[in-house]
Amino acid sequence: MKFALNRSASLQGLVLAGLLATLGASAMAQGAPTAPLAGPAASSRPAGPPGERMGRHDPVKMHAWIAKRQAELKATLKITPAQEGAWSTFTAAMQPPAHGARPTPEQRAELDKLTTPQRIDKMRAMRTQRMTEMAANMDKRGEATKTFYAALTPDQQKVFDTEHKRHGGHGEHGEHGGRGGPQKS
Repeated sequence: MKFALNRSASLQGLVLAGLLATLGASAMAQGAPTAPLAGPAASSRPAGPPGERMGRHDPVKMHAWIAKRQAELKATLKITPAQEGAWSTFTAAMQPPAHGARPTPEQRAELDKLTTPQRIDKMRAMRTQRMTEMAANMDKRGEATKTFYAALTPDQQKVFDTEHKRHGGHGEHGEHGGRGGPQKS
């Protein structure tokens, strides 16, 4: 059996993988568990699968988890009153966007009226729009992180770097920030 290499699909797959890795790193950087600053960095890990810890399917639990992680990061960084504005801007930019990945009932009814090729084209357009929105959100988070980082003292930057490395792209969820990979400390 021969397979044709679809350059566009291959590129989209690479872009998607890169975007997801970046999103995972940004999400983990916003609220990493902290350890006491004296001694080696060691954090206690909450029990349960990662999705449950973050309240993955429950927006209220997810926002509570994010708020807790941000409070821990703020305490670890020892944010000064002069840095409060930068901190507020940073945490506001790190809030997860509203999810619109699943078609609404109205969109579903519209899709059901289409032929299969038309539905494929419509879904492709919806996916392209979603990827564009995701890329814009990741760019916004990246710029907010860089702006916040610049407002930190050199010592705070070192702490932020340590926390970001620990829970960023090579954090507790495996080699690429995804779930199900080997756990690292």
